[in-house]
Amino acid sequence: MEPLYTRFSHSVLDDCGRLKEFQIDCPDNFNFAYDVVDTIAKEDPNRTALVYCNEEGLEKTISFEEMSRLSSQAAACLKRMGVKKGDRVMLILKRRYEYWYTILAVHKLGAVAVPATHMLKAEDLVYRINCIGISTLICADDEVLAQSVREAASQCASLRLMLNVRKDQDGFERLDVQMQQESEDFPREDVAMRDPFILYFTSGTTGYPKPVTHDGSYPLAHIVTAKYWQNVQDGGLHLTISDTGWGKASWGKIYGQWLCGSAVMVYDYERFSSEELLRVIRKYHVTTFCAPPTVYRFIVKNGFSREDFAGVSYVTTAGETLNPSIIEAFRKETGLLIREGYGQTETTLLVGNLAGYEVKVGSIGRPSPLYAIRTMAEDGTFCKPGETGEIVVLPQPGHNPGLCISCGSESDSARAWINGVYHTGDLAEVDADGYYWYIGRKDDVIKSSGYRIGPFEIENVLVRHPAVQECAVTGVPDEERGYVVKATIVLCEGFTPSDELAKELQQFVKKETAPYKYPRIVEFVSELPKTISGKIRRAQIRKQDQ
Repeated sequence: MEPLYTRFSHSVLDDCGRLKEFQIDCPDNFNFAYDVVDTIAKEDPNRTALVYCNEEGLEKTISFEEMSRLSSQAAACLKRMGVKKGDRVMLILKRRYEYWYTILAVHKLGAVAVPATHMLKAEDLVYRINCIGISTLICADDEVLAQSVREAASQCASLRLMLNVRKDQDGFERLDVQMQQESEDFPREDVAMRDPFILYFTSGTTGYPKPVTHDGSYPLAHIVTAKYWQNVQDGGLHLTISDTGWGKASWGKIYGQWLCGSAVMVYDYERFSSEELLRVIRKYHVTTFCAPPTVYRFIVKNGFSREDFAGVSYVTTAGETLNPSIIEAFRKETGLLIREGYGQTETTLLVGNLAGYEVKVGSIGRPSPLYAIRTMAEDGTFCKPGETGEIVVLPQPGHNPGLCISCGSESDSARAWINGVYHTGDLAEVDADGYYWYIGRKDDVIKSSGYRIGPFEIENVLVRHPAVQECAVTGVPDEERGYVVKATIVLCEGFTPSDELAKELQQFVKKETAPYKYPRIVEFVSELPKTISGKIRRAQIRKQDQ
């Protein structure tokens, strides 16, 4: 069968086959679980939806027919237990294959799926559950996680149902057991495209995480993500490295991939190993691959070969800017060029190195034609090429698929939307060819002696030094210069902190970039403060230096 994205979208390509225009055609009653998964199950029942493996050697391949059946049984079970349309259902299922049919079940009911990471502690769970009134929580077979949930439950009046999968645990009912008694035929519920569909909490690089809600058109907005950025193949197998609790899972592990005809590869691990990851890529013949910059850094620094990616045709990255030195090292060994992309929890892919377009290493690419994107100066005017401004999304007539329908409190939304324009809080410079060059968060940019310094440009230099495993660059208040540049550095194994090494790193930066950018302060640490999704909390470092 032809991939379903063609039924729900309209694309215009230029003479070179590059995406020029894109429009979503979304019926008012669209629901991904019914109109994509169940449709594929009827028209091509044996098509592979998911290939799963874990560290213990468990392997499983799930067809769309089976995925449809399991999600219908799970939906019937949840409905019998009292879950209804509009309920908030938190899913903490790690990388277990049960996540996929469970979230589809939540979609079928018209409830709001709230994916969350297993790294949350009791205090984190209490905040999230009480913030939005979560009524049902479904989690993986993890005793540490289960204990955190039990501790939180006593402080959460809205939470009335706790379920888990795979093994019996105190305080939980087994969803995977209970659903077996349900019918495989689940009648379609009264659901609509504009209903709240999925909710993520932002990673919280500053302040408390905010609840961000998307409606039912959200999966269709990921057609651009999967088809034109990740370049997934009809009949292919796509692997995105992400816990299901992160927004990246929606970008690379379900919606756009299935719409574009690709199966999803799920590698379920507790402890990351680049060596094991490469084995999985080889064994299961992964065809397209996406991972955060940290994973690529581990792959390059720990060693890999061309054969590891022999079956892979396309590789992408997002989350943070990837150092050009890593991109070049990866390309030299594999012949594959890592294509960067940019977006937020509040959006789908906003800017990316789309298929067919020339890649300028270091650039996050060109705007997705799904959105009207510009850079805006502080005075509200649009920036000219070469000027630094905030990435903003302009409102378009009618519905705007892919852009969240709510973003935290009223004050949060007021800061994000000004006169209908969505402000990302991220700064970039656009060149004469329309390519975006990421500078950093507005709060992260350092103003020193009249210069505006983006932290990533210095970090990209520092990580090229053999002693530096990872680093964060921030500004420290200074009476004379306003702010001076500080580098907080985690060293690679075999290197020891010293004044001599600090001076060596300062000189290294001076030689590789403009001298005014070098870090006047160098601090060595054992680890950097990060959010649960792995993003560096520069705000926490700045707070320590106030």
